[in-house]
Amino acid sequence: MVAVGATILFFVAIILFFTLLYYFPVGLWLRTVAAGVPLSISALIRMRIIGIPPGVIVNNLVRSRKAGLDLSVEQMQSHYLAGGNVENVVLAMIAAQRAQIPLEWQRAAAIDLAGRNVLEALQTSVNPKVIETPIFQGVAQNGIQLNVKARITVRSNLDRYVGGAGEPTIVARVGEGVVSAVGAAVDHKEVLEYPDRISKTVLAKGLDAGTAFEIVSIDIADVDVGKNIGAELQMSQAEADRRIAQAKASERQYAAQAAEQEMKAETQRMRAKVVEAEANVPQAIAEAFRSGNLGVMDYYRMKNIQSDSDMRGSISTSVNASTENGSTTLPPPSKPS
Repeated sequence: MVAVGATILFFVAIILFFTLLYYFPVGLWLRTVAAGVPLSISALIRMRIIGIPPGVIVNNLVRSRKAGLDLSVEQMQSHYLAGGNVENVVLAMIAAQRAQIPLEWQRAAAIDLAGRNVLEALQTSVNPKVIETPIFQGVAQNGIQLNVKARITVRSNLDRYVGGAGEPTIVARVGEGVVSAVGAAVDHKEVLEYPDRISKTVLAKGLDAGTAFEIVSIDIADVDVGKNIGAELQMSQAEADRRIAQAKASERQYAAQAAEQEMKAETQRMRAKVVEAEANVPQAIAEAFRSGNLGVMDYYRMKNIQSDSDMRGSISTSVNASTENGSTTLPPPSKPS
């Protein structure tokens, strides 16, 4: 039992020892003293209690004081509790001091809390970066398409870095300017001969307004001749006109066919009426005989007139056929019945 109790006390002592070291960071306190930036042990304990890693504050405090920056512990603690990256802000402040760029802690902290990398922004402010644009397609006034690729050199503007538009806005505005400049050219050869006109025209428009960057220069990297848009539009218009004319011709053809079918139907109806009328003729003649309105001599005279009419019709038909064949021989006259 004595051995078990001693073992328990040993483990409890170890736990208390490490707990004491955790809440009383003696090593960090000795480091601040050695670095000439004394920080009370109570301040370190308070950081641990409120959830701030004392190592982050101590490391950046020593770094800033050795660089000649007068940054307070309260500023770093407030920025850490706000969710910021204390190390990036301190490094950016040191870099700004070395580059003689005016940068205050409040501005650097605001940039960091806005979700932007303040250290990268400062580096871009010192060393401008180059943005490679995609290929922009513009059409000159003569209908020739040009494919233009540009390089945009930008520098970070720390005054507008919070709330300013990013790189996609710069690229979009430059693309709009390039397309507009190509469209203003009367001939595509002008753009090929003097591509710097595009960069000068686009740069003069102040496309960096409201952005987090300042455009240093716009350089045309490549210009290629694309399609002949004017010729393609003319061909498309001609094809459309052809189809419209073809549709109208088909419409007229269908209308003529419909009219022809209507005429044929009307002819069939007239023939049916004639056949129906001819079928009633014998009955009418018989009724005339019975009623005494038609005599035998009258009937023969009617037949003679009908035969004479048939003969004249046959003669005219034969004459027309002979004329077409080059012969003028008339058929023999038929005998009257």
